[in-house]
Amino acid sequence: MEKPQKTPPAYAIASVDHALRLATILQLEGNLTVAEAAERLGVARSTAHRLLQMLVYRDFAVQHPGRQYGAGPVLELAEHSRSATSLLRSAALPHMELLVQAVGESANLTIRTGVEARFIVSVESAQVLRVGSREGMVFPAHRLSGGLLLLAELSADELGQAYESRSDADATDQPDLPKLRAELARIHKQGFAVNQGRSERGVVAVGVPVRDANGKALAGLSVSIPSVRYDRQHLPSLVATLRMAADRIEADLARRTLI
Repeated sequence: MEKPQKTPPAYAIASVDHALRLATILQLEGNLTVAEAAERLGVARSTAHRLLQMLVYRDFAVQHPGRQYGAGPVLELAEHSRSATSLLRSAALPHMELLVQAVGESANLTIRTGVEARFIVSVESAQVLRVGSREGMVFPAHRLSGGLLLLAELSADELGQAYESRSDADATDQPDLPKLRAELARIHKQGFAVNQGRSERGVVAVGVPVRDANGKALAGLSVSIPSVRYDRQHLPSLVATLRMAADRIEADLARRTLI
């Protein structure tokens, strides 16, 4: 049985969404202050403080001496995982903001873990009709443009092993592997991926890979567009704009790595 597409809940609870986003930030990026949390969420400092205190109470966060909060026992990850993700995010964010200004659509950065992909950065456009933030959300990698780009880096054997290693409980959204391999070969050759309604109805996403200095794909950089506004004739110029933004992220990341 195929896993249903993700759609926003009819009655979204903003405080729950904020708390979950904060937990994700702490897990993937490490420590932050109340002021930094408020800025990331776009809320008052008093609201950010209450959210962090509740996360501490439930062991999702810990309060360090001074003003910083960190991931608690429930969220602990290896330190190198947080630092690598934080470095990638900080290098990408300013260039993603410029990308959003250039194309007028929301932008995302996605990383892959196994056969799943996680949004680690989202920058929303200013348009009234726009795709909202996906930061912290996890999808099957084959349902995202960024995920497809990262899966396309795997060999046929690596791809098969990644999906064969899943337990039956995790395999509710198992793709047709021969069909997926053919699609990934095309994506790898053309250097970009298009997702039309695979992760969410009414949304089209176009993405390109972001690579390190050795050419390894680290993430997928994408823009998400309401399908009513998507024009396939603009795809070449959109891919070119994405590629320029990815190039700038790669250059910035290389400089930060050398420091």
